[in-house]
Amino acid sequence: MYKFIAFFLSVFVISGGYARDKCVIYKTKPTVQINKPDWVKKVGQPLKMMDFYHGNVVATLVDEYDIVVNIDELPNRDGYCIGVKSINAIIGYSDFLVKVDMRHGVNSCSYKVVLEHEGEHINAYLSVIDDFQDDLKNSVYSAANSIMPVYVKNDTDISAAIDEINYKLQNHPDVVLVKQKISAAEELRNAKIDEENKQYKELANCK
Repeated sequence: MYKFIAFFLSVFVISGGYARDKCVIYKTKPTVQINKPDWVKKVGQPLKMMDFYHGNVVATLVDEYDIVVNIDELPNRDGYCIGVKSINAIIGYSDFLVKVDMRHGVNSCSYKVVLEHEGEHINAYLSVIDDFQDDLKNSVYSAANSIMPVYVKNDTDISAAIDEINYKLQNHPDVVLVKQKISAAEELRNAKIDEENKQYKELANCK
């Protein structure tokens, strides 16, 4: 998901005809801001039986980009150059749905043990995002800075140009790679939590 804000800049008078490659002179270094969303946790107990010892966490990832662009109108109404001015991104987890087996009575000892265990998984997701803040910012900057201004002949084509910029941003190899690294780190961190199996002993102590 993305939004955009357009800045119409003054016209630069340059002699000679214009072609698409003339937009390169309007290239600027973008600024990038990465923020994390606020998050909430919800707990539910499905009617279908689950693993008694393990709950399940469904995490909702937010991956939104507000794209601010410069729109430079060429002399003699010869078209427009659409370039990236800044990226304000929100990347992280906003919602966690924790599912607990219905055999655990709400607020019972076993219910609290499972809930605490799933809380460790939530912390794993959050900590990975925290650890990758610099990598996320660097990858989004690298992507944004690699995108050259897009030439359009008519102002009705500006929205399509911004769509093209957004596509290039989100599919840039650096952005794709950092998301793959985040996914791998989350998987490893969550697997380590399950390997420890601390909840088995704690559940045995519940009466």
